Amino acid sequence: MDLAKIHISKRKRIHQKKEKFPSPNKKIKFLDNLIYFIGVLGPVLTLPQFFKIINSQSSQGVSLISWSSYLVMATIWLIYGIVHKDRHIITAYSGWVVVELMVVIAIVLY
Repeated sequence: MDLAKIHISKRKRIHQKKEKFPSPNKKIKFLDNLIYFIGVLGPVLTLPQFFKIINSQSSQGVSLISWSSYLVMATIWLIYGIVHKDRHIITAYSGWVVVELMVVIAIVLY
């Protein structure tokens, strides 16, 4: 019983110090907006790998194990973001899951 009270007390302290969103601090607000941009840009920068496989109709030199592993990890991150309702993680990893799935499918097809 005492451990439960300690845990609740720690959680209250953590939540009281939680940063407001969107932050009133201009630097933090800029970082919040930047992370959305980065979250979209990362998967977009991976698209050339997909197009290279499709255009050449060859996946030689591209590792199915690596891309499948990336897909699994991105899916776990996406689930984590959904469970915690974190828009930044959901935005970024939704894109990663889609792009990595496209690459994995292209590797399997070619």
